[in-house]
Amino acid sequence: MRLANKVALITGGASGIGRATALLFACEGAAVSVVDLDEVGGQAVAQMIVNEGGQAIFVPCDVSQAEDCQRAGQQTVEQLGGLDILFNNAGIIRRASVLETSEEEWDWVMAVNVKSIFLLSKYAIPIMAQAGGGVIINTASGWGLVGGRKAAAYCASKGAVVLLTKAMALDHGEQNIRVNCICPGDTDTPMLRHEARQLGESDERCLAEAAERPLQRIGTPEDIAQAALYLASDASSFVTGTALVVDGGGLAG
Repeated sequence: MRLANKVALITGGASGIGRATALLFACEGAAVSVVDLDEVGGQAVAQMIVNEGGQAIFVPCDVSQAEDCQRAGQQTVEQLGGLDILFNNAGIIRRASVLETSEEEWDWVMAVNVKSIFLLSKYAIPIMAQAGGGVIINTASGWGLVGGRKAAAYCASKGAVVLLTKAMALDHGEQNIRVNCICPGDTDTPMLRHEARQLGESDERCLAEAAERPLQRIGTPEDIAQAALYLASDASSFVTGTALVVDGGGLAG
């Protein structure tokens, strides 16, 4: 029960990495606020936690909108009693070069992947500071550290997440708020399969290519959830401002 008596807000919690992390955090004792646009999926995750004896709520939210983000934070505090862990995990991808990306698509990727972190953190940090500290975890990407083909907006957004994480760690360490990000490699999620369709590839080919790394397999949502648990727990009490690569060795050489 490494997160006993903690309250965690997880964006993108209805599927993929967010879903796996919500279930794991609940198993480790946290009360979980599942935040997502997908009401059916989000409600299902929250209900699974409640059915297992845990505490969870679902909050519908467009993370690119300030009013929604503030409401998600308020509802979490009001219904679960606080906010100790913020996992800014919601994200989207547009597989295209600069020439192929429209202005609307660029703005959309930046709003969901970067602006959402700014908005939710802006609301959460004062709550955490008043309570004596907290943890913020952001989902970046291996492509936030190195470039990738046909992913200009996505790479730009995830690079921004890495440096926003470091800036926030510097600004809020004195308040005992640790801020880190996870840089996953290819992970078997609905977003990866959507990415394959954007590229005109079959799911099978995309998954096979994703497994071409030293550990010879694709990542699972549970792999990334375990990294989030480490960063959320006291096991990482002296870790802040870091970009934790979890990619099966894909960036090793």
